[in-house]
Amino acid sequence: MRSEKVRKITTIALLIAVEILLSRFLSIATPIVKIGFSFLPIAMIAMRYGPLAAGAGYAAADFIGAVLFPIGAYFPGFTATCFLCGIAYGMILHRPGKTLGWMQILCAAATVLLLQLVFDTLWVAILTGKGYIALLPARITKVLVMLPVQVLSIGLVQRRFYLVKSCEESAKGC
Repeated sequence: MRSEKVRKITTIALLIAVEILLSRFLSIATPIVKIGFSFLPIAMIAMRYGPLAAGAGYAAADFIGAVLFPIGAYFPGFTATCFLCGIAYGMILHRPGKTLGWMQILCAAATVLLLQLVFDTLWVAILTGKGYIALLPARITKVLVMLPVQVLSIGLVQRRFYLVKSCEESAKGC
Protein backbone atom coordinates (compact mmCIF):
# COMPACT_ATOMS: atom_id res chain seq x y z
CA MET A 1 0.00 0.00 0.00
CA ARG A 2 2.75 2.43 0.90
CA SER A 3 4.69 1.67 -2.28
CA GLU A 4 1.57 2.54 -4.31
CA LYS A 5 1.47 6.00 -2.73
CA VAL A 6 5.17 6.50 -3.39
CA ARG A 7 4.68 5.36 -6.99
CA LYS A 8 1.74 7.76 -7.42
CA ILE A 9 3.63 10.74 -6.00
CA THR A 10 6.73 9.92 -8.05
CA THR A 11 4.73 9.52 -11.26
CA ILE A 12 2.87 12.78 -10.74
CA ALA A 13 6.12 14.62 -9.92
CA LEU A 14 7.78 13.25 -13.05
CA LEU A 15 4.83 14.28 -15.22
CA ILE A 16 4.87 17.76 -13.64
CA ALA A 17 8.55 18.04 -14.58
CA VAL A 18 7.73 16.96 -18.14
CA GLU A 19 4.94 19.56 -18.29
CA ILE A 20 7.34 22.30 -17.20
CA LEU A 21 9.89 21.19 -19.79
CA LEU A 22 7.29 21.08 -22.58
CA SER A 23 5.72 24.39 -21.58
CA ARG A 24 8.83 26.45 -20.96
CA PHE A 25 11.33 25.03 -23.44
CA LEU A 26 9.62 22.98 -26.15
CA SER A 27 6.68 25.15 -27.17
CA ILE A 28 6.47 27.26 -30.29
CA ALA A 29 5.44 30.75 -29.32
CA THR A 30 4.39 33.50 -31.68
CA PRO A 31 2.67 36.76 -30.85
CA ILE A 32 -0.64 35.16 -31.83
CA VAL A 33 -0.43 31.59 -30.59
CA LYS A 34 1.66 29.33 -28.39
CA ILE A 35 1.61 25.79 -29.71
CA GLY A 36 2.83 23.11 -27.42
CA PHE A 37 2.07 19.77 -25.90
CA SER A 38 2.35 20.69 -22.23
CA PHE A 39 -1.24 19.57 -21.67
CA LEU A 40 -0.35 15.92 -22.39
CA PRO A 41 1.40 15.11 -19.07
CA ILE A 42 -1.61 16.57 -17.25
CA ALA A 43 -3.97 14.51 -19.38
CA MET A 44 -1.96 11.44 -18.39
CA ILE A 45 -2.24 12.35 -14.70
CA ALA A 46 -5.99 12.82 -15.23
CA MET A 47 -6.41 9.45 -16.93
CA ARG A 48 -4.52 7.62 -14.23
CA TYR A 49 -5.31 9.49 -11.00
CA GLY A 50 -8.40 11.61 -11.57
CA PRO A 51 -9.49 15.24 -11.34
CA LEU A 52 -7.93 16.39 -8.07
CA ALA A 53 -4.49 15.02 -8.86
CA ALA A 54 -4.60 16.52 -12.36
CA GLY A 55 -5.79 19.91 -11.09
CA ALA A 56 -3.20 20.06 -8.34
CA GLY A 57 -0.50 18.82 -10.71
CA TYR A 58 -1.28 21.42 -13.36
CA ALA A 59 -1.42 24.23 -10.79
CA ALA A 60 1.87 23.08 -9.26
CA ALA A 61 3.50 22.85 -12.69
CA ASP A 62 2.36 26.36 -13.59
CA PHE A 63 3.57 27.83 -10.31
CA ILE A 64 6.92 26.02 -10.30
CA GLY A 65 7.49 26.84 -13.98
CA ALA A 66 6.64 30.51 -13.42
CA VAL A 67 8.99 30.76 -10.44
CA LEU A 68 11.93 28.83 -11.91
CA PHE A 69 11.63 29.88 -15.56
CA PRO A 70 9.60 33.10 -15.72
CA ILE A 71 8.26 34.30 -19.04
CA GLY A 72 6.68 37.35 -17.45
CA ALA A 73 5.37 38.36 -14.07
CA TYR A 74 3.65 35.61 -12.09
CA PHE A 75 -0.13 35.99 -12.10
CA PRO A 76 -2.28 33.62 -9.99
CA GLY A 77 -5.17 33.76 -12.44
CA PHE A 78 -3.25 31.57 -14.88
CA THR A 79 -2.58 29.06 -12.10
CA ALA A 80 -6.30 29.01 -11.29
CA THR A 81 -7.08 28.33 -14.94
CA CYS A 82 -4.53 25.50 -14.94
CA PHE A 83 -6.16 24.02 -11.83
CA LEU A 84 -9.60 24.15 -13.48
CA CYS A 85 -8.23 22.64 -16.70
CA GLY A 86 -6.72 19.76 -14.73
CA ILE A 87 -10.04 19.21 -12.96
CA ALA A 88 -11.83 19.20 -16.34
CA TYR A 89 -9.31 16.75 -17.80
CA GLY A 90 -9.78 14.47 -14.82
CA MET A 91 -13.58 14.62 -14.84
CA ILE A 92 -13.68 13.72 -18.52
CA LEU A 93 -10.64 11.46 -19.02
CA HIS A 94 -10.64 9.43 -15.80
CA ARG A 95 -12.72 6.53 -17.07
CA PRO A 96 -10.93 3.35 -15.98
CA GLY A 97 -11.35 0.55 -18.49
CA LYS A 98 -13.36 2.59 -20.99
CA THR A 99 -12.30 4.05 -24.29
CA LEU A 100 -13.21 7.67 -24.68
CA GLY A 101 -14.07 8.30 -28.34
CA TRP A 102 -16.03 11.55 -28.52
CA MET A 103 -14.99 12.42 -24.97
CA GLN A 104 -11.63 13.60 -26.36
CA ILE A 105 -13.47 16.31 -28.29
CA LEU A 106 -15.46 17.28 -25.19
CA CYS A 107 -12.28 17.41 -23.13
CA ALA A 108 -10.41 19.62 -25.57
CA ALA A 109 -13.44 21.86 -26.12
CA ALA A 110 -14.03 22.32 -22.39
CA THR A 111 -10.44 23.24 -21.67
CA VAL A 112 -9.53 25.22 -24.77
CA LEU A 113 -12.84 26.94 -25.58
CA LEU A 114 -14.31 27.51 -22.16
CA LEU A 115 -11.43 27.79 -19.74
CA GLN A 116 -8.46 29.01 -21.75
CA LEU A 117 -10.31 31.27 -24.18
CA VAL A 118 -12.57 32.88 -21.57
CA PHE A 119 -10.36 33.02 -18.49
CA ASP A 120 -6.88 33.34 -19.99
CA THR A 121 -8.12 36.17 -22.21
CA LEU A 122 -9.47 37.87 -19.09
CA TRP A 123 -6.11 37.47 -17.33
CA VAL A 124 -4.23 38.84 -20.34
CA ALA A 125 -6.64 41.80 -20.50
CA ILE A 126 -6.04 42.54 -16.82
CA LEU A 127 -2.26 42.27 -17.17
CA THR A 128 -1.90 44.27 -20.37
CA GLY A 129 -4.68 46.80 -19.83
CA LYS A 130 -6.07 46.04 -23.29
CA GLY A 131 -9.74 45.48 -23.89
CA TYR A 132 -11.10 41.95 -23.63
CA ILE A 133 -12.82 42.18 -27.02
CA ALA A 134 -9.65 43.53 -28.65
CA LEU A 135 -7.74 40.43 -27.50
CA LEU A 136 -10.32 37.93 -28.72
CA PRO A 137 -9.28 37.62 -32.40
CA ALA A 138 -5.75 36.50 -31.51
CA ARG A 139 -7.06 34.24 -28.74
CA ILE A 140 -9.64 32.67 -31.08
CA THR A 141 -6.85 31.93 -33.55
CA LYS A 142 -5.03 30.10 -30.76
CA VAL A 143 -8.16 28.09 -29.99
CA LEU A 144 -8.65 27.14 -33.64
CA VAL A 145 -5.09 25.86 -33.79
CA MET A 146 -4.99 24.10 -30.41
CA LEU A 147 -8.41 22.42 -30.47
CA PRO A 148 -7.57 19.84 -33.17
CA VAL A 149 -4.04 19.46 -31.75
CA GLN A 150 -5.46 18.56 -28.33
CA VAL A 151 -8.16 16.24 -29.72
CA LEU A 152 -5.67 14.25 -31.79
CA SER A 153 -2.93 14.22 -29.15
CA ILE A 154 -5.21 13.18 -26.32
CA GLY A 155 -6.67 10.47 -28.55
CA LEU A 156 -3.25 9.04 -29.35
CA VAL A 157 -2.06 9.18 -25.74
CA GLN A 158 -5.34 7.73 -24.46
CA ARG A 159 -5.16 4.73 -26.80
CA ARG A 160 -1.57 4.03 -25.80
CA PHE A 161 -2.34 4.61 -22.13
CA TYR A 162 -5.13 2.04 -22.02
CA LEU A 163 -3.10 -0.42 -24.10
CA VAL A 164 -0.24 -0.21 -21.59
CA LYS A 165 -2.66 -0.34 -18.65
CA SER A 166 -4.36 -3.48 -19.99
CA CYS A 167 -0.93 -5.08 -20.53
CA GLU A 168 0.03 -4.28 -16.93
CA GLU A 169 -3.17 -5.83 -15.64
CA SER A 170 -2.87 -8.99 -17.70
CA ALA A 171 -0.51 -11.75 -16.61
CA LYS A 172 0.93 -12.07 -20.13
CA GLY A 173 2.23 -8.54 -20.63
CA CYS A 174 2.66 -7.07 -24.12
